[in-house]
Amino acid sequence: MLGNIKKSWIILGVVIIGIILLYSNIKNTYNKMVAMDVQVEQAWSQVENQYQRRADLIPNLVATVKGYAEHEQETFTAVVEARSKATSVNIDANNLDAASLQKFQQAQDGLSSALSRLMVVVEKYPDLKANQNFLQLQAQLEGTENRISVERRNFNTVVGDYNKIIRQFPTNIYAGFLGLEKKAFFEAKEGSEEAPEVKF
Repeated sequence: MLGNIKKSWIILGVVIIGIILLYSNIKNTYNKMVAMDVQVEQAWSQVENQYQRRADLIPNLVATVKGYAEHEQETFTAVVEARSKATSVNIDANNLDAASLQKFQQAQDGLSSALSRLMVVVEKYPDLKANQNFLQLQAQLEGTENRISVERRNFNTVVGDYNKIIRQFPTNIYAGFLGLEKKAFFEAKEGSEEAPEVKF
């Protein structure tokens, strides 16, 4: 009888330790996946910040060029409209699917195209290319394009780490149970991995 009680306590102790270990494992895995999900959101926020920085530079750039090239109204209108469209496309960081990212990128590509047309206009005005305000805007725009490239790369790295953890065994079981889904990578069009060259 005493042996049976001792045996029962040992079994109960093993079960309790097993439950504690299982709980600890689930808790740690869940917290790690949540932390990685937040990192994806933060990385996306940085991508958006840099695109917003570029959009904020554009009115000053247009105003500076406009002072030299008043008759290029069609180009100015195209840039303003493209900027408006690019800044109106917002993506929820929790819904980073391929379709949303593609829509966002199309709007940004439209803005890049309009900026390229603006730069063609600049080529016609040598005095503008020597303007100090314009040179500062040019440097800021080039720096922003580089930052955009860096933040897109950082975003893809964080998304890759997140996607890896939620697809590996046994964390894929927890991820499925918790409703955590694979995030889309930022896939720019071919050749976009390099910042556009802004020449004046």
